[in-house]
Amino acid sequence: MARPRTHVDERLDTPGLRRRSLLPKPKADPDRFGRFAEGFARSMGTANFIFWMTLFIIVWIGLNAILVKTNGTAPDPWPFIFLTLLLSLQASYASPLILLAANRQEARDRIAMDADRKQAAQSRADMDYLAREIASLRTRMGEMATRDFIRSELRDLLEELDRREVEPAS
Repeated sequence: MARPRTHVDERLDTPGLRRRSLLPKPKADPDRFGRFAEGFARSMGTANFIFWMTLFIIVWIGLNAILVKTNGTAPDPWPFIFLTLLLSLQASYASPLILLAANRQEARDRIAMDADRKQAAQSRADMDYLAREIASLRTRMGEMATRDFIRSELRDLLEELDRREVEPAS
């Protein structure tokens, strides 16, 4: 049941009714498609791909040029419109796939950077803790009686006891 259109429906700043699409939604796994895009981008960036693409174009042009000279007609005569269409189609699919692969790599880099930042913060906290512990140990060691100090105190006590024995009791 359709509702009557009002002036509000025509305003761009007001959300309209949800419309159901007649086309089914694709149910593609984003990770699977992302892996495909990364593999595609990785293979397109190789010398092997450039070599085979160049060879394909040379053969295409050569074959069409030979057919034009022998038969007078060719499937794709000069100016090679179909070849241009194929290359444009390849470029129109390649660029979004390369961008998708780059976005996935950037997300992985961001996650790795966050993990590195957390690890660095934990390492810094551990180092600060160890520095405080070492400082407290040094302080305690400064307050601790050393062997030489104890020997000198015992020597002083023995001398004092010897003096008391030598001195007559008054």
